[in-house]
Amino acid sequence: MELRELGNTGLKVSIVGFGGIPIQRVSNDEGVALLEEAKKLGINFIDTARGYTTSEAKIGNYLSEDRESWIVATKSMARDAKTFSEDIQISLKNLKVDYIDLYQFHNISTNEDYDHIFSENGAYQAALDAQEKGLINHIGITTHKSFIAERAVESGKFASIQVPFNAVEDQFLPAIKKASEKNIGVIVMKPLAGGALNNATSALKYILEHSVTVVIPGMQKSEEVRENAMLGHNFIGLADVEREELERVAKELGNRFCRRCEYCLPCPQGIKIPTNFIFNGYLTRYNLKEWAIGRYFAQEVNASACVECGLCESRCPYDLPIIEMLKEVENNFNAEKDSEVKNE
Repeated sequence: MELRELGNTGLKVSIVGFGGIPIQRVSNDEGVALLEEAKKLGINFIDTARGYTTSEAKIGNYLSEDRESWIVATKSMARDAKTFSEDIQISLKNLKVDYIDLYQFHNISTNEDYDHIFSENGAYQAALDAQEKGLINHIGITTHKSFIAERAVESGKFASIQVPFNAVEDQFLPAIKKASEKNIGVIVMKPLAGGALNNATSALKYILEHSVTVVIPGMQKSEEVRENAMLGHNFIGLADVEREELERVAKELGNRFCRRCEYCLPCPQGIKIPTNFIFNGYLTRYNLKEWAIGRYFAQEVNASACVECGLCESRCPYDLPIIEMLKEVENNFNAEKDSEVKNE
């Protein structure tokens, strides 16, 4: 497995890491098996978060038996010092570790939030205090906004930035380039654009051709671990045909698509918003109409239940017009259903 240094931390991380979001959907035993498989294949970097429900705890079940083989990163949504300090303690307990290699400010999305963490009672001072006590070794930041990433890089106050970057989303390239020049680590999330890119191998190759440190695809099946990890062994960039296909898909998708980060949830009406967008993708892009129609209408609650409260849109880090997109999903599936009835 190829290793790259995470900025100036001295940490050598596998270029393919373990994204900790999907592990919350599997059992404890399955989670341990996934991490054991990842380790065997040379993965040594885990990224999780306080906000990923059971993710920290499931990872902790494994780390309690094998801490030293892993470089562990997690993160907190707290912006004030008190809550941030409390989150560090919870993370340590969940992960069953004495220290965390990289603790990150999670999803800083506005200038106000960014300024808040540096205020008198802001979370950054709590991070420095925890660092001095040996509870965390390095401080990072994650964001879905390119202007925040650029501010963070220019500040010199972070060992790493974590940003979404893939063949569809290149708005972070200036920040990635600056980070590389300043010897700041770059962790890439959303490598498959939330599942919009269906060829994982090509998608990860595209990212690793750039000056990033590690890409963290989410994995909840052993075959996904094997497929992704093998890219880090004798890494070879994109072939011309792979690049052309990625460019075609990127042009088709544009920027108006769900990345499946799930920050929009929970919906007060019980709509599984990203799931509805997935089904719509299979209906309209991947020529799996029968499969998509069956699963869409089998849901207890689908897109038609939207009451336009707007809560999901206020949470979306990509500022997507979710209400309008749900209407499109409803219209697309109803049109297919009507068409089936007419053809009977």
